[in-house]
Amino acid sequence: MYTIARYIVLLIYKIVYNLSYEGVENIPKEGGRIYASNHRSYADPVLISLPVRKRFAYMAKEELFKNPFFSALIRFMGAFPVVRGSGDMKVIDEAIARLNKGRNLVIFPEGTRSKDGRVGRGKTGVALIAAKANVDVIPVAIVFEGKLKFRKKVVVKYGKPISASQLQIGDKLVPSELKKLKNMVMESITELVDYR
Repeated sequence: MYTIARYIVLLIYKIVYNLSYEGVENIPKEGGRIYASNHRSYADPVLISLPVRKRFAYMAKEELFKNPFFSALIRFMGAFPVVRGSGDMKVIDEAIARLNKGRNLVIFPEGTRSKDGRVGRGKTGVALIAAKANVDVIPVAIVFEGKLKFRKKVVVKYGKPISASQLQIGDKLVPSELKKLKNMVMESITELVDYR
């Protein structure tokens, strides 16, 4: 059912937007990877996941779960709630558990949408989850000019995976090490966004 739904949504998105994908050869065949992307619109999680056969989990802000119908829908799609700025380790543990079960995970390290298309500094959560789960990170860039609207040209780019071995930290969570790994991820995303 998920596969059929994915193809239907892909068709709809290709009608609604002038949509293309680059670097799909960098998408691993196995699940349990982190897809770390810049954040431009509410459509981003769907745009990222459409070419990927393995199912995804998504971190979504807690406010989106207040409506029972919408909550049930996004939970079915793999979303789980996060309270932004709380530093809740339960969310980190939930993300790791889903990765360990073979689900892919979409993370927007910036934590909020960019209004001008520029990539922000990002937060260290992506490095923490990747290191603790011992998984690769696939950098992703969503590129379009201005606001997302009907028939807007949208390019989604997948970069070469950053291997789990590159994202290792010691037994102690040293903030400077997490920041260094986060910067590695953000630089990979920025390169994809800026490359024409």
